[in-house]
Amino acid sequence: MDIQDSVIVVTGASSGIGAATARAASAAGARVVLAARRADRTTRLADELDRAIAVRCDVTDQRQIEALVSTTLAEFGRIDVLVNNAGQGLQATVEQIALDDFRSLLELNLIAPLAMMQAVLPTMRRQHAGAIVNVSSGTTFANVPGTGAYVASKVALERLTAIARNEWEAAGIAVSTVIPFATDTEFLASIRAGRADAEAMTAGAEFDTPETVADAILQLIRSGEPQLDLVPAAYGGTR
Repeated sequence: MDIQDSVIVVTGASSGIGAATARAASAAGARVVLAARRADRTTRLADELDRAIAVRCDVTDQRQIEALVSTTLAEFGRIDVLVNNAGQGLQATVEQIALDDFRSLLELNLIAPLAMMQAVLPTMRRQHAGAIVNVSSGTTFANVPGTGAYVASKVALERLTAIARNEWEAAGIAVSTVIPFATDTEFLASIRAGRADAEAMTAGAEFDTPETVADAILQLIRSGEPQLDLVPAAYGGTR
């Protein structure tokens, strides 16, 4: 898909990968909709960009998702791309995973992306074109103790993405997955439980920049390829 003049909705756009993707898409000529709960941040970012708007949206709230889609269509008349980036971490051994924490994690990391895809699908069908990029995680390449809940949510998202791709390909909609490696964002601060353990586990690690992931997302939008991973070969990836 040509990014120039396309309308791109980015969730989790208040920081990290989401904000970097919004900046990169705007620089490539897109009209960008920044969706996140922290409206103060997205509003400031939208003011910096050309042809961008900020919409406060908790993607676990169906009514707010519907309002996001309605606002985007009212402003720009179409939706060409959805980047499902909003997400949260959880660090706990399988024995210690609190079920309520796991349910909340699945709500944001798996159910919300599905709800967003369903919300933009009617518009993309009418347009006979669209691109969806779902953000997974390089942790799915390993069996690291303490990451079971988070990895389960991201593996499920990857499979959901692959099946949606097959189901919607005939409608001209490309559904893709980007798999970042460790990235320098505020992600650790989002961890619902076990943050100290996660910080200790990643201490001293070399992180990619959010801009690296944003470039990969734009590459997927342009190419429509099913998947792009940024995981180094030493960790089982193709990079």
